[in-house]
Amino acid sequence: MAALIRGLCVAGLVLALAACARPQGVLLPVADPTVATDKVDMLVATTRAPSDAPGEVFTGERSDTLSFTNVVVSVPPDRAVGSIQWPRQGPGDPAREFAVTEISALPRAGLLPWFKAHAGGKRRVLVFVHGFNTRFDASVFRFAQIVHDTGSRWVPVLFSWPSRGSVFDYMYDRESANFSRSDLADVLRSAAKSPLVDEVVVMAHSMGAWLTVEALRQMALTDGRIPKKLTNVVLASPDLDIDVFRRQVMEMGPNRPNMTIFVSRNDHALSLSRAISGNVTRVGAVDLSQEPYKSQLEATSGIVVLDLTALQGGDALNHSKFATTPEMVQILGNRMMAGQTISDQELTGATAAEAVGGVIGAVVTAPITVFAAGARN
Repeated sequence: MAALIRGLCVAGLVLALAACARPQGVLLPVADPTVATDKVDMLVATTRAPSDAPGEVFTGERSDTLSFTNVVVSVPPDRAVGSIQWPRQGPGDPAREFAVTEISALPRAGLLPWFKAHAGGKRRVLVFVHGFNTRFDASVFRFAQIVHDTGSRWVPVLFSWPSRGSVFDYMYDRESANFSRSDLADVLRSAAKSPLVDEVVVMAHSMGAWLTVEALRQMALTDGRIPKKLTNVVLASPDLDIDVFRRQVMEMGPNRPNMTIFVSRNDHALSLSRAISGNVTRVGAVDLSQEPYKSQLEATSGIVVLDLTALQGGDALNHSKFATTPEMVQILGNRMMAGQTISDQELTGATAAEAVGGVIGAVVTAPITVFAAGARN
């Protein structure tokens, strides 16, 4: 018990320090970006309240209005894959830091023209839903990093919900996720209905996975189905009660999207979440080699799980390995962003190198274990 308490205290301290160390007001646009850098041009849909503070744009408080904003992020050269160079102050220096070069509000009537102008023939949409303890600027920079490092050719859409960006506001953040599920369902429904879109993939991290699965469940119950264009849902380190998740998947019905789940048994942030949430195992921290999880997965079709426990590197809490470790970024870029699945049903127990070696060869050397639902023994 003492070891658990110490571990939770360390996890909370690291999260708190990480949040406090970041400067405010970093989304001030660079007036004259003379450095040639790669740009990520994204659409942001948010249920956050607007901010009057320069360079903050949106707060962690809730708004009854779903707002849309176009944000262009400049990514500095000579940067390690998976890393974010935070500005020391706003605006950022494009030569060395992530910086915003353009930011403008969009009315609903402006969404279709924006898509036509930015799609460039691309008919696939990637929607990213961030997790707990995430300020608006952090959600923008993390998504820009993912889009850039994976080489995604999908139209990037960020759904940013009202997280206060504080480890001490876990319950507020969880209720904010609940508050936002109808709006996320609206965004996903609208994207799928567009004749200009052929496919929608959702990538959700941490508590954003709860919001995403709830939005999908709501669509299934209210609309009678989840749109076929919504083909794959990626849940990275999902902060989801495993019993609730099982029920949510069941209530989606058989015609739900494929799901890819990234888990890690040494995820310290999910250990903290488990302690706060009645000591119920979180989906992102399950041990799939043990019962009853192994049998439950095998009985459920359309789910592939990647166990990243043995993967080294990434963030200190082992909570963002999907975005911060070069091996996982490579897998995302070469398989998932190309519209392919990580695995098929005959890859149970295979290492990632075996599962995706035909695409990225010797790049994958980390011990990532792949489990496929419905696999044959």
